[in-house]
Amino acid sequence: MKQVLFIFVFLMLGLQACDKETNNPIVLEYGTVSDVDGNSYKTVKIGDQWWMCENLRTNHFSDGSIIPEISIQGTDSIWSALNTPALTDIDSLNGILYNQFAIQDSREIAPVGWHIPSDEEWKTLEKSIGMNATAADQLAWRGTNEAEKLVVKNSNGWPLGSIVFGLDNYSFSVLPMGCRTINGAITIGYSAFFWTATTDTNGHAYYRYFDYQKKNIFRQTTYPQYGMSIRCVKD
Repeated sequence: MKQVLFIFVFLMLGLQACDKETNNPIVLEYGTVSDVDGNSYKTVKIGDQWWMCENLRTNHFSDGSIIPEISIQGTDSIWSALNTPALTDIDSLNGILYNQFAIQDSREIAPVGWHIPSDEEWKTLEKSIGMNATAADQLAWRGTNEAEKLVVKNSNGWPLGSIVFGLDNYSFSVLPMGCRTINGAITIGYSAFFWTATTDTNGHAYYRYFDYQKKNIFRQTTYPQYGMSIRCVKD
């Protein structure tokens, strides 16, 4: 009987992390989802939302049509002139960078039953991990230490001396995949950028930005020619 009880307690602890601010256990559920290319992603339930724990890395829309790839080398001017869907594969194991035209295409880029999160859904995630509602609605840097709760543990992959410790309390595991800027230049290793599906009155999508020197999360809109990572959320 004691052995059975020990096994039960061990399994329960395996589903829990600890929020150091409240000392309350964080109970997480895990799953998987696959995209049209057959790539499998770990998923986690945070609050009432199911999120991918990894960056999207599909090369096709849900109908099977290919998303054109613009390579890294010598193509900055091509990338910056685009007004159609495109991707840049800088690390296919850890995710692909997509422009805004790709995330807004009617052929859809997310796995079936999932979608690109709205700005409000990102706010819901941020509030679920401790950001207050007033801060969540603000632009620029908001919150306190929400970034380190989502960054991969011990800042693995982030630069030495990173201010973000990387607690990864919620298994969200943000990696520093950077972005492709409006002029086509690649940044990687010091930051992470994520698209939302919500646009402002100028048609510019909201995004989230994580930086190695910050423990909070940046919110703003930007031009559609940027290339950013995608985390999908379940319908």
